[in-house]
Amino acid sequence: MKKILVCISGASGASLGLKLYSLIPPEYERFLVLSEHAKIVLEKEENIFLNDDIAAAPASGSFGIDVTFIVPCSMNTLAKIALGIADNLITRAAQVAIKEKKKLIIAPREMPFSEIYLEHMLKLSKLQNVIIAPPVIAYYNKPETIDDMEKFLIGKWFDLVGIENKLFKRWK
Repeated sequence: MKKILVCISGASGASLGLKLYSLIPPEYERFLVLSEHAKIVLEKEENIFLNDDIAAAPASGSFGIDVTFIVPCSMNTLAKIALGIADNLITRAAQVAIKEKKKLIIAPREMPFSEIYLEHMLKLSKLQNVIIAPPVIAYYNKPETIDDMEKFLIGKWFDLVGIENKLFKRWK
């Protein structure tokens, strides 16, 4: 069973990270890391770690996470990852994904992007296993609701890591 880690930083759009987590198919073992700033209360979820628990399982390469998503990714978290800083569980999990050559999908949530943010994204995108995939919606699928837009984004992120899905209407 492949293991998937979803990390939610304090950027706007934290609910999108929760939705992504909830839509991971049951054939995958899923884990969730929440930053202290995410301010999201989950009533009943499994495999949840707090961001300040740097000794939690996802902090080790031997735990064997196959895919790590950081959705949304704050610019603070992005900068730390780009600079190799691992001062919390999210940034440590990202560093583990990078060193273990596992898929790392980063969804930066900011607009507009400054030159500094773009430099960090470019640096990370040059690594073979890192994909910068901001939450940018498309209109060809004719979204009518926020749910439609979110499912499009999650479906595209799933496509990047080989998770089959029918979350959105594809281009014809």
